[in-house]
Amino acid sequence: MGEHDGLAELFETHRPHLRAVAHRMLGTGGEADDAVQETWLRLSRSDVSEVANLGGWLTTVVSRVSLDMLRARAARREEAAPRPYDQARDDRAVDSTVWNGAVWNGAGDPEQEAVLADSVGRALLVVLDTLTPAERVAFVLHDVFAVPFDQIGPIVGRSPATAKKLASRARHRLRGRSETTGAEAVRHRRVVDAFLTASREGDMDGLMAVLAPGVVRRADPAALPPGVPAVVRGAGAVARETVVLGRRARFAEPALVNGAVGVVVAPRGRLLLALALAVEGERIAEIDVVADPARLRALDLALLDLALVGQAV
Repeated sequence: MGEHDGLAELFETHRPHLRAVAHRMLGTGGEADDAVQETWLRLSRSDVSEVANLGGWLTTVVSRVSLDMLRARAARREEAAPRPYDQARDDRAVDSTVWNGAVWNGAGDPEQEAVLADSVGRALLVVLDTLTPAERVAFVLHDVFAVPFDQIGPIVGRSPATAKKLASRARHRLRGRSETTGAEAVRHRRVVDAFLTASREGDMDGLMAVLAPGVVRRADPAALPPGVPAVVRGAGAVARETVVLGRRARFAEPALVNGAVGVVVAPRGRLLLALALAVEGERIAEIDVVADPARLRALDLALLDLALVGQAV
């Protein structure tokens, strides 16, 4: 076996860890694979004979590659010209799984992407996407993979103290600010969980039990197929619509939306829709389906589970 073959075999033993790091930083399996491949290319061109901890060296490289990719992604977003509103809707309609459960029209293995998103948590991937690249890298490395800040600092080009502050800001952003506290917040979570369960199962009785009789559903046109009204009123009408369009619920998770218990819909961990909910008692009284890109960017999204830590039941 040649030296190159031996190095490749050794690299393969680290691949699962490197892919896990890259996926949590980048949010998609395809980009994670690209980052891992670039890490291998850099390894194959480097002399690592004096490297005492190859795993640490590889983690540093894949982190720097991921950071560069995050920065490039952020630059593309800033430079992109505003799209027409109907074009944004058309882009979402391309993803046929949202409407009819068919195969993905995009690139990548849909089953693999779904497994990755489920294993990490869709809401976590959505909120991580709101962080700056340096915040995201510092948080993921420290809070998820227990990398010390004296190693994180050089990766993000900051001092260890500044890297610690980056992770702290990210942690605060993920926790968010809940408008409800204590038993009320936990009760709202149970209502939303029941709504999502009934939506996934197409359970009309379950939906009727969790929707207020006069519930109002408002939605951006970008969230709806042609011909579906922007406003629907009444538990029966909202429940029937949810059964018809409810397959998107398989991509949904509870989250804090503008400080209240709501829902994010994130196929492959990328935010598609958000549901801002008004819960009254044990039922949902209002549903605002946000899909317009400008409105999505303006939302304050956070992890519900972190916000509920320590809440009374």
